[in-house]
Amino acid sequence: MDTLKRRHNVSQAPDSPPPKYSDTYEPVPVSNEKFTLSDEKDSKVFKKQYYNNKVITIIIIILQNINFFYFADINYLFQAHFGKFGSFYLKNEFYHDVHPPLGKMLVGLSGKIANYNGSFTFDSGKEYPEELDIHTMRIFNAAWGVMLVPIAFGTARLLKFSLVSSVLAGFLVLFDNALLTISRFVLLDSMLLFFTGATFFCLAGFRSVRNRPFSLSWWGWISALGMSLGCVLSVKWVGLFAVALAGTYTLEDLWDMLGDIQMPKKTYLGHWLARAVCLIVIPASIYMASFAAHFYILSNSGPGDTVMGSLFQARLNGSSFKDYPLEIAFGSNITLKNFGYGGGLLHSHQSIYPEGSKQQQITAYSFKDSNNNWLVRQPRDIFGGVVKAEEGITLIRDGDIVRLAHMMSGRNLHSHPINAPISSKNWEVSAYGTEEIGDLQDNWKIEVVKDISGLKSDTIKALTTRFRLRHVHLDCVLASRGVVLPQWGFRQQEVVCDRKSSPSDPHTMWNVEEHHNDALPPAPLGVYKSNFFEDFWHLNVVMWNTNNALVIDPDKDDILASGPTEWPMVSVGLRMCSWDDNNIKYYLLGNPSVWWTSFISILSFPVAIVAYNIRQKRQIIDMTPGKKKKKKKKKLRQSYP
Repeated sequence: MDTLKRRHNVSQAPDSPPPKYSDTYEPVPVSNEKFTLSDEKDSKVFKKQYYNNKVITIIIIILQNINFFYFADINYLFQAHFGKFGSFYLKNEFYHDVHPPLGKMLVGLSGKIANYNGSFTFDSGKEYPEELDIHTMRIFNAAWGVMLVPIAFGTARLLKFSLVSSVLAGFLVLFDNALLTISRFVLLDSMLLFFTGATFFCLAGFRSVRNRPFSLSWWGWISALGMSLGCVLSVKWVGLFAVALAGTYTLEDLWDMLGDIQMPKKTYLGHWLARAVCLIVIPASIYMASFAAHFYILSNSGPGDTVMGSLFQARLNGSSFKDYPLEIAFGSNITLKNFGYGGGLLHSHQSIYPEGSKQQQITAYSFKDSNNNWLVRQPRDIFGGVVKAEEGITLIRDGDIVRLAHMMSGRNLHSHPINAPISSKNWEVSAYGTEEIGDLQDNWKIEVVKDISGLKSDTIKALTTRFRLRHVHLDCVLASRGVVLPQWGFRQQEVVCDRKSSPSDPHTMWNVEEHHNDALPPAPLGVYKSNFFEDFWHLNVVMWNTNNALVIDPDKDDILASGPTEWPMVSVGLRMCSWDDNNIKYYLLGNPSVWWTSFISILSFPVAIVAYNIRQKRQIIDMTPGKKKKKKKKKLRQSYP
């Protein structure tokens, strides 16, 4: 508000008396003469500033030397989970994880620097092979924690803390046991903390030059802030809290500028555009670029293929999809992939539903399995018999009626007017009958939604044709919405016949993934091409769904679990390795002198703000005008040209 008051002062006419300034705002003397350094007092000011800079440099060097020494002992510490992900990058094999890829790509980079070939599986308890330079990989990861100390010191200086307070900030980070422990493991946490600290550092730097808009330093700080936001978000989604902080500050800053009636509208619009480019476009570009690099590096088929769409899998080296016949015909052996994000493969197994029809279960399963295979057969007639097949090869076209027979059990994909086990508003889908036993409720009609192959044909094509399976008798469509069945369904996804579906609902769309038919030729080259933006969006939705599925089992007693209320006061730590008698044990526990004081400061800060505001309302001035004047004069002396 004090900024707004200053900006709203009306300029004086030439003949009017000089304005009366309050104690808060001091008039700045105007002179045509340039300042000189001949004055002995001015010379002392500059000498003091020079020596202060030297002291700061020496302090940073000392902190870094202590820091490297403190982090030097990194023997026996490693985390197999993310080491395995680093191996996938070195072998170029596609995998799936719940976090964005930047941090894991950096783990892979550390392996590349260490001349590691990615062959070690990082199984728990196994010794590291001689060709694995584990020490180099650990140093690389620990370096991110090392760099946090000068960032803490620099952030404090940019926020105008005293030299003593800034050194204290650096030492609080330096001697935090939790940071020391977590940085010695090959995890994403040290990278996440570094980019979070870099975001605070750049935000403080941007704030320090807010009175010099559109200057070179102003553009440098806001661009660096955007890059750090993109990096922290690309390591873990918890980086969204850093994005929220920067966004809140930006909106508050723009709101203050809105009250400056002397600022031209063009300048104000420029502030909006600059922030949009640097704080939205740059972070989003870095985030998307990390996924583009992820897709480019992981060019081989791997254990995470099935979470992606069929077309994406077809572009991976080692995938057999590109060798499959393109067009589907009666007699083809196929697997069906649900097009919904995170959708599984149509699946059946010998187990039956515990309630309802008590027939064989139909589910959607996220992994490749022989129980995913279905045979495209001729439909039933009104008497329950099989319609006679035409001679030769009969391709499946839009509007055709088919019957899908489960290859392993011989039963048919079937639906009937019985409520689904979980989504009770829809009909149950089961596996029923045999080749000889069945009825009209085994029949499904093909309805093409879209074909992205570019070929002008109404035939059903593997991978490229998205279609719906409409039940001929009940007029419902086959759907899978990611609803997880209980333990009797092996925690697989429920498949239902949706009675009231939207035509644009991706959970009711399917495509043929694997396709075997010796009577048909392989697909032409270049037919299977995926779109980056579809793959990018698909993987992010899958990551979101996987994250949401990571919940604690209430029936399982987890002795390692801890609640959020136990962390601020460091009443419980975290076991970081195996706890048997033959292993060295590592336990993550924060330094109480750091954690307790930080937690108390967080609680006391809003109380102090409220107390100072109440005292100010009562005309009790804690920050006297003399102190403000002294600070302003000091700034004036340091601003000589």
